[in-house]
Amino acid sequence: TPLLNFELSFPFTLPELAVGGIYTVIQTKAKITADEWGENYYMMGPYFEHNFKTQVEGCEPPNPAIRKAMDSLIHNGCQVHFGRWLIEGSPYVILFDIGSAAWNLDRWKGDLWQTCNIGLPYHDREANDSASLNVLFQLTDHLGDKPNVISHFHEWQAGPGLILSRSRKIPMATVFTTHATLLGRYLCAGNADFYNNLDKFSIDKEAGERQIYHRYCLERAAVHCAHVFTTVSQITAVEANHMLHRKPDVVTPNGLNVKKFSAMHEFQNLHSTKKTRIQEFVRGHFYGHLDFNLDKTLFFFIAGRYEFSNKGADIFLESLSRLNYLLRVRNDVTVVVFFIMPAKTNNFNVESLKGQAVRKQLWDTAQTVKEKFGKKLYDALLKGQIPDMNSILDRDDFTIMKRAIYATQRHSLPPVTTHNMLDDSTDPILSNVRRIGLFNSRNDRVKIIFHPEFLSSTSPLLPMDYEDFVRGCHLGVFPSYYEPWGYTPGECTVMGIPSVTTNLSGFGCFMEEHISDPAAYGIYIVDRRFRSPEESCNQLTQFMFSFCQQSRRQRIIQRNRTERLSDLLDWRYLGRVCFCSTRNKQLFDERENIWRGKSPLRGRNLQQNQAHSGRPSASTGWGEWKEEREKNSRQQKTTTSSRNIGQVNWILEVYSSRPRIPVEKYRERETERRKHNYRRGKTQS
Repeated sequence: TPLLNFELSFPFTLPELAVGGIYTVIQTKAKITADEWGENYYMMGPYFEHNFKTQVEGCEPPNPAIRKAMDSLIHNGCQVHFGRWLIEGSPYVILFDIGSAAWNLDRWKGDLWQTCNIGLPYHDREANDSASLNVLFQLTDHLGDKPNVISHFHEWQAGPGLILSRSRKIPMATVFTTHATLLGRYLCAGNADFYNNLDKFSIDKEAGERQIYHRYCLERAAVHCAHVFTTVSQITAVEANHMLHRKPDVVTPNGLNVKKFSAMHEFQNLHSTKKTRIQEFVRGHFYGHLDFNLDKTLFFFIAGRYEFSNKGADIFLESLSRLNYLLRVRNDVTVVVFFIMPAKTNNFNVESLKGQAVRKQLWDTAQTVKEKFGKKLYDALLKGQIPDMNSILDRDDFTIMKRAIYATQRHSLPPVTTHNMLDDSTDPILSNVRRIGLFNSRNDRVKIIFHPEFLSSTSPLLPMDYEDFVRGCHLGVFPSYYEPWGYTPGECTVMGIPSVTTNLSGFGCFMEEHISDPAAYGIYIVDRRFRSPEESCNQLTQFMFSFCQQSRRQRIIQRNRTERLSDLLDWRYLGRVCFCSTRNKQLFDERENIWRGKSPLRGRNLQQNQAHSGRPSASTGWGEWKEEREKNSRQQKTTTSSRNIGQVNWILEVYSSRPRIPVEKYRERETERRKHNYRRGKTQS
């Protein structure tokens, strides 16, 4: 019997939805998973024609059972597409056309309502699309020889598929991974004192006020229906325990595909090359005000979703105003700070485009004069003469150079933003820039450039990919308040670029746990958990000022140290520790426990979270399971299987009636149930 691994995620085929970490997780993990599972690994998601043609190579399924199941779905009116995703590892993908199955949407929404009383409003397109993507249970239901199936669901959008699969008793082992709780992201974006009030929030009330109650119910029901629940960091595990009322079974840190250079100096050379390209952009952007030395200029940046407070842009801007004062008083270093966050724009800024045009014109003028100067100098030296500068450069040459100098004069300050913003007056970043007064004047040692669009090598302003841009910068600053993991500082680390993170990000907590002195390795961790915002701001300012005081040699040494940490973030390490060594055996055992009748509760080593969730235990080894299987009778198997299904249905019943069950009564009910499960497990053992 084949062992199949399905991984279901909504955004993995959509570059426009690739802003967050989920896309990066799915894409970077594909190679190690495909190497491990081979042709038994299938990724699932929605079908979009324009992306399928450019990212997926269509082919026939190698597994006859998959082909037969797809034909059955197509016969029933659901368009299914199969191919290889053109990324590293080339995993198989099964994509479902949501539009072709729209006629079935009302029936699926009715199934959700009948199963767990979760209703999806017609105006929430994303929630309706998630309901249309629950075809996993249909696909597995059509698999003829009933293979062993492990299904991995990501985020609440995949929740309907998990819920309906469990309610219809489809035999599969399920994993649900939350990369951030839905309500947690909303609460932090609203400037709530989130981490100090985790146990005080009225979850249902908060979700209802934000009109995401149906999404929250999907997320919570999926969490409790999954056999194994995972999160990406310890801090998200604590959050999920309070928000979703289930403690994660496994914490699976996010990794990256690390490509090591054969020699240490190679990535240093890359930094120098990419830095030169950024300097060219800066020359054009600040033309007419380029009164600072680029050799003593450092490039800082922040990038990610435009979540002003969640990503720490508020504390970053305040720290920059204080850093500006310190540099004006005590240092001759200039800092150019890039904000790479997508916002609503209508076009490029005319001044920004003009600056790059002026720079190119000056470069062409300099090259023309240099060629004439070089030829005349060469001829004079061949004749054994010391050339007269006035004879080498004629009047026309001086005229050309004077015209070029006059062209660089400007009467306005260099623009803060590179694009025309649609809501300039209410934009959070621009509003705070006006408040702190950093307008790129000559006296400012901190210059700000807001690039409200993701970087691209085809851009007429800054033609660089994100990876090249990061390699050319000196420091990435990510003082996030809400960051379940944080790929941006991790990407900096892999490229050997120092970064600033916080102890409220999964990456920061991971580094604190594994490194005794993170700052020595270029990982500066701001304390935003136990310090006030004012103290955190001062700490961030001190980190950046200390970095500015480093010599060039000290920065090179630090980059070498930072690059050594890349092995910690390699999927070859994290995948082996967090996935390969535990997932297969654990989930296969759990699947056998369900199908073969092993009791889901054990008196020994019984954990509260296992009794709380009502899922089978994974603590039994393979040999022990075989001995127990021989002792169990058919009647005991049927009884245990019925009990497990009853527990799943009870969970669904609880969360379907959440609007009618007070939180206090629900907690009392859960406490009594956990005690009952513990006593029953102790009796059976």
